[in-house]
Parts: sequence; C-alpha cells; structure tokens
Amino acid sequence: MDTVEKIVEDFASDIAMSPFSSGTRLRDMIRAIRACKTAAEERAVVRRECAEIRAAISEGGGEGIRHRNMAKLMFIHMLGYPTHFGQMECLKLIAAAGYPEKRVGYLGLMLLLDERQEVLMLVTNSLKQDLNHSNQFIVGLALCALGNICSAEMARDLSPEVERLMRSREVNTKKKAALCSVRIVRKVPDLAENFMGLASSLLKEKHHGILISAVQLCTELCKASKDALEYLRKNCIDGLVRILRDVSNSSYAPEYDVAGISDPFLHIRVLKLMHILGQGDADCSEYMNDILAQVATKTESNKNAANAILYECVQTIMGIEATSGLRVLAINILGRFLSNRDNNIRYVALNMLMRAITVDTQAVQRHRTTILECVKDADASIRKRALGLVFLLVNDTNVKPLTKELIDYLDLADPDFKEDLTAKICSIVERFSQEKLWYIDQMIKVLSLAGNHVKDDVWHALVVVISNASELQGYSVRSLYRSLQAFVDQGSLIRVAVWCIGEYGEMLVNNVGMLQLEEPITVTESDAVDAVQLALNRYSTDVTTRAMCLVALLKLSSRFPSTSERIKQIVSKNKENIVLELQQRSIEFSSIIQRHQSIRPSLLERMPALDEASYLVKRASTAQATLAADKPAPTVSPGGLKLPNGAPSSASTDILIDLLSIGSSPSQNGAPAADLSPPAQLGAVVPEATDLLSSLSSSTSVSGTKSAPAVQDMDLLDGLTSNTSVSGHDNYLSITAFQSATLKINFGFKKQPGKPQETTILATFTNLTSSSYTDFVFQAAVPKFIQLRLDPASGNIVPASGDGSVTQGFNVTNNQHGQKPLAMRIRMSYKVNDWNKAKSAIFLPGYSADRTRSLNTHIPKAIDRVRRRGEDRHIGERRQGEERGAATAESEERRAAAAAATESVERRAGRTMTGEE
Repeated sequence: MDTVEKIVEDFASDIAMSPFSSGTRLRDMIRAIRACKTAAEERAVVRRECAEIRAAISEGGGEGIRHRNMAKLMFIHMLGYPTHFGQMECLKLIAAAGYPEKRVGYLGLMLLLDERQEVLMLVTNSLKQDLNHSNQFIVGLALCALGNICSAEMARDLSPEVERLMRSREVNTKKKAALCSVRIVRKVPDLAENFMGLASSLLKEKHHGILISAVQLCTELCKASKDALEYLRKNCIDGLVRILRDVSNSSYAPEYDVAGISDPFLHIRVLKLMHILGQGDADCSEYMNDILAQVATKTESNKNAANAILYECVQTIMGIEATSGLRVLAINILGRFLSNRDNNIRYVALNMLMRAITVDTQAVQRHRTTILECVKDADASIRKRALGLVFLLVNDTNVKPLTKELIDYLDLADPDFKEDLTAKICSIVERFSQEKLWYIDQMIKVLSLAGNHVKDDVWHALVVVISNASELQGYSVRSLYRSLQAFVDQGSLIRVAVWCIGEYGEMLVNNVGMLQLEEPITVTESDAVDAVQLALNRYSTDVTTRAMCLVALLKLSSRFPSTSERIKQIVSKNKENIVLELQQRSIEFSSIIQRHQSIRPSLLERMPALDEASYLVKRASTAQATLAADKPAPTVSPGGLKLPNGAPSSASTDILIDLLSIGSSPSQNGAPAADLSPPAQLGAVVPEATDLLSSLSSSTSVSGTKSAPAVQDMDLLDGLTSNTSVSGHDNYLSITAFQSATLKINFGFKKQPGKPQETTILATFTNLTSSSYTDFVFQAAVPKFIQLRLDPASGNIVPASGDGSVTQGFNVTNNQHGQKPLAMRIRMSYKVNDWNKAKSAIFLPGYSADRTRSLNTHIPKAIDRVRRRGEDRHIGERRQGEERGAATAESEERRAAAAAATESVERRAGRTMTGEE
C-alpha cells in the first residue's frame, strides 16, 4: 500500500513539473546558494541554474513556468551575475494576459533593463495597452514600470496617457500617475507645462498619498521651468498653507502617525516646496510667515520625527524672505538643538548655524556660550564644526573673551584637535588684534601651551611684530623668559625666546622698558646664557633651533663681555658636529669671539626693525605653493599687516601680487594715461582690464577698510563693521575708498537680490582744496575674474572746499564669488588751474588703517628695490658681455702679434742660413 501511494505521489509530481522548468523552485535555489561555503560552490550552483534556464528558454513552451524562471533570474541578477539572456522573457511575460505573469514581467523589466537598452523600445506598445487597461492593478504595474525606466522617447509617446490617468477617480492610480509624471518631467522638461494645472489641482485632494505625490511633482516642475515656478507661486501657495495647517492641527490618525507626529513626511515635503517658492519672492514669503511660525512653535522637540520637521522648518525660514523675528525664532530652535543629547542633531544644528550667521549674526551671537561648550565636546566632528562656527562669530567686540576661552581650553584639548584649535586661535589673534601688546600676550600664551603645533609663519610674524614694537621689546623678552622657564618642551616658544634673548638680552637683565602692570624680574647675565644653553642642549636634533641658539650666544658674548669665555666654550663644542651648518657656524662664531674683538660690537649690533611690508610680500609669494597642498591657512600678518577678510588667503595673496606688479617691467614716475583704458561708455563691459594693473608706479597708495570674520561665501558687502555709515543714496552702504589731503572718494555699495556675485557701487568724489577740479575723469581696472561696467559721471567739474561732489555709478560682477574678494585699481585725472594732475590707488576691501599706512610707506620702496635690482642685473650682464668682448679682442691681438713675431724670426733665421751657405 505504501508503495502504491509513493508511485502516485511521484506521478503527480512529474505531472506538476513541466519539462521546460529548470527543475528547482526559487525557494530551493536560494537554500542551495545559501548552503554554499565557498564562492566557487556558489558559482557552480548559479551556472547550473542558468544553464537549465537557457535550455528551457531555447526549447520554448512552458508558459506556466516562465514566471518561475524569471523570478530565479532576478535573484541571480541581484547576486551580481549576468542575466542578459533572459531580457526577452520579460517582454513575453508583459505581453501575457494574466496579472501574475505581468507582475513578474514588469518586475524583471525594471530590474534587468534600464533606459539605455534598445530592447526597451519593444515594450512601448505593451505599456500603452496596459495604461488603457480596465484593471486598475495592471494600470498600476505599467505606471510603476514607466516611472522607473522611462526614457525621453517613451516619455513623449506616453505622456498623454499619464495625463489622463492623473484625472482618474482611483486613488492609487492617481497617486502613481503623479509619481510617473515626475520621471517624465525630469526626462523631458519641455513637457512641464502640460502638468502645471494638473499638479495644482491635485493639491486640493484629501488623501495624503496623492498630496505627497503632488507636492513632489510641484517641486520637480519648479526645478524644470521658470514659467512653472511663477505659475505655482500664483496658484499653489494657498493650497500648501492649507495642507500644512490641516496636517499640523489634525487629530490622531493611525495610518499617518509616526511617534505621535501626524505624517512627518508630508510636513517635510511641503516645507521644502515652500522653501523653493518663497526664495527671492517677498509676497510668497509674507504669506508663509504665519504658518511657519505656527509649525515652529507648536511642534515639540522631544521626538526625532518632530526634530526633522523643525529642522526643515528652520531651513525654509532661513531660505525665504522671512521677517527678522521669524529668523530669530528659527535660530533659537537651532540653539535648542545644541543642547540635545543626540550628536547628529547637534551636528546638523552647527551646520545650519554656519549658514545662518551670514543672515543674522546677532541672533547667532546669543548662543555663543552653548557653541563654545560644543568646542569641548567628546565627539571630534562636533568639535571641529563648533570651532569653525566660533571662528565666524569673532568680531572686534567679542574677540578678547572668545580668545581667552579658546586659549584656556587649549591646555585641555586632545592632541589630535590641538593643531586645528591652535591654527584658529592664531588666525583670530592676527586678524583682530587692535593693539600690539594684546597680540604679543596672546601669541606667547599659544606658544607656551601648544608651541609644537604652531606653524613657522606664525612665530615668524611674531618676531616681525616684536622687532617693530620698540616700546614692547623689553616686556616681550621678559615674558618669553618667564614662559621659557615653565614650558621647556614647546619648540616654537624656544625659538622666539632664544631670538629675543639674543637681541634684547640687556633689556632682560636690566629690566628696561618696564610697563606699569608688569612685575620686575631678577635675571643675571649668567641666567640668560643658561637659558640659551638649556635650549641648545635640549633640542639636539633640531638644526634650526640649535642654529638660532648659536647666533643668540654669539650676540650675548657682545652684550655680556663677562660671559665671553663661557660662551666660547659652549660654541666650540659644535666644531665637530656632523651637521655641516652647525659645524660652520661654530667655527666662524668661535673665530669672531676669539680673534675679532675689535669689530665684534659693530658686527653684532641689534638687528634693525624688520620691514613688515617686505615680509608680507615674501609670505604671500611662498604661501601659494603650500596652500595648494595643505588646508587653507590664514595668511595674515600681525601688527597692522592684515590681508583682506572675506575670502580664502590664497585669493588675497594672488590679488596682492597682481596689483603690486612685483617683477614687472619698470615704469616711469606716474602711470601714463595710455596705460589705462579710456572711460567705459554706458553698458560697456571691460573683462580684459588686468593689463592695466601692470602700470603701478612708486607713488601708488593703497586704501581699504577692515571687515568682519571671513566666511566661505562672504564678499565685499559681507562683514562691514558696525561703524560703517549709510549714505543717503537709496540706502547705499558707504565706506571711504580713498582719502588724501586734496581728494576724498566714498564708495556706496548695494547688492542685487538673488545675485550675490553682482554689486552696484556709487562713487562720490569730494574736492578738499580751495580750487575747483576741471576735466575730472575716473578710471578703474579689475582682475580677469571680475567684470566691470562704468556708467557716465554726473559731471566733470568737482567744486572746491567740498561744496559739492561728482558721482559716478558702476557695476562689478565677481565670477569667483566666495573664492576671491573684490580688488580694483582706480585712477583719477583732472586739472587744477590748467595744470594736469593724477592720482591712483589700489582698493582692497578688508585692509586696516595701519596696514594702509604701512603699505603706503613700504610697498613703493619695495617695488623700486625690485626694479632697481632688475636694472642692475641687466647693466651688470651688459658690462660682463662688454668685458668678455674686450678680452676676446685683446687676446686675438696678442695672438696676431705673436704670429707676426714668429714669422719675422723665421725670416731672419732663413736669411742667416743663406749667408752662411
């Protein structure tokens, strides 16, 4: 009996198993693949299954098993194996009449094919038939497939069917048609106008699935067409406000509830669309203000879904033309995020605050304490982001407390974070130092706590400042000596201290230049030598530090004659050093101490004040290569040498070198008028004005103003100081671009809404003398990345004694906005009592008054020195050529004379021999 039952079961299974099947079910194939222990076994199973499926396809038939083979092919495809041989089976399944076959066929179509496959063109007719099918489920399959693999040709062919289905009464069909139209608009933006009215009407539906699909379609339409954007601004704002109000005030609905929040996905989609519609449109933004304030205040921040809504609401508020009160509310929400325990929420809040600081700095400043606490966070990414935000918050009023907080934390910071923290502190101190005493104090603190993390150009700049601050040299050397006793393991501190002790050792010993609040210190000559010797012995592997120590000891031998013998012994120990530099210094310095005592005092005089402008130019020229490889470092010189704020330092140094024309051919005194282009007519664009910059003469002056902290996207109008005046010309923000004893020029700036790279400038020229200026002409030149358009001036006569002024407007377009700041060379020519006059200046926004005076004094001299060196080198080469030519001619004459003498001797010898014969 058991045998009969077994025979019947085997027969039934044979009947059920089609001869065209691969022999195994999908479930069995998955089990077999998962049971494989090696990749080779898996490949063997897949090859066997693929061979059986190929055989079934080639033999044809097996209509009832085709969908099973296709299911196995899709699984094999997901494992990464080639399945192209089964693409035509997808088309056969799609052409079948039954829903199960079509479902597998469309699934295989979306998985195995993409829009680049030529086979896809064969399915267009099947899709069109299924889009017109009476069964809504088959219509849904066709819409899903079309929304995933639609090409541009298919979109044009099938868009009428999709438009018709968007008017369907079936909720699922209408929702899927809206999503399919998103793909169509992406592929063919020209079809956007066909869907504008349909998208607007779908926003009146009640079903959330249709609403979220319609909102997504509206978002895509705004990106595809400006006409669609304007249409939706006029027709969709009411609907979006209603949707957001309904979903915010709706009661509990289980199908839409997420952690107690009603449909947060619809919330976020609507807020994103509001952001797009309200950006740059004051009317739309005003209409949204109330509902955005309601969402921001009513949404609780104790759930993750609610935090997502609040974050999107903040992004929308900061992106549209919102009121100041609403922006303060948004920034306060971000401040609450900073107190959240979730690191992800705090990180996105810091990111958003970095963008918000350009919109409302004062509101962000209120959360300064919380942001400072984030700098001390245990999470490294939060620390770095918070440090970058603090760097942007610094201004002239809060620089001292913020710097103190950062320096206090410097001692406790992790070693990995200390380098970034040190770089930011040094940059802040250099940019915002109003007085040299404060700058020196802060830099000594940084060198004491993190001297090993300070870059060389930072302590080089400190040495330059100390050498130029004669009244603070005694204080500086005493402060460095105290720090040297407490922090002997900081390399940069050792170098600065050793240099100062060598230069100003007598001030250290004699307490010269004591300040009122400074406590006296007792240091003997021997103590000063001990400090340098300790540094020399401690840094035995650092060649630079040891070389500086030897120089300092040599100078101390002149300042402290009683220690000369001891210093000689210390220096002589390096005569056999394996480092050639140290060996040579030791031998030469020992010889100076022992044999040249008569010239030693004059030879070892105190170094003259280092030229700040020359140092700036040198630092700018060397920074270009390092900035390309490393992270952007702030290229700012202290003590009044400040590069322009508002753009990366590499851009500033490029422009500085360009405007100074370092290395260019010599020019005559006063730039000739031919070097500058004639005044541009109305609407004339001058893109190639960079050649005008090469005619800078030694009489060039530099003007500028100081700006606020640098932001990546900040430009000329960003960060003007609080004392900037506003003129009466249509609320133009005004600064003094140039002023001398005879002429004053004010630049008024105005930004175009939505065009941050464009700036409108109104120049006002005022005559400060008692004689009128006639034939007044204003000319300007800019680098290649800036386009300039000059408008006609209001007149060409500037009245005397400031009784009136001449105005002229011009527009500048910075094509590298956020990367390079505005730079401009200006030239004014006029007549005074029939005498021709001219003035020129470089306008670099962000330069301080101290920097301007320094550049006015030193830059022309530096340029003259460079040009004179070029001329001297040219003259020297010409003289050498002439001398070589003269030597060659003389040598030829000597050779000719020698040849003639030889010939004469031979002739005489020949005559003698003939006479003897």
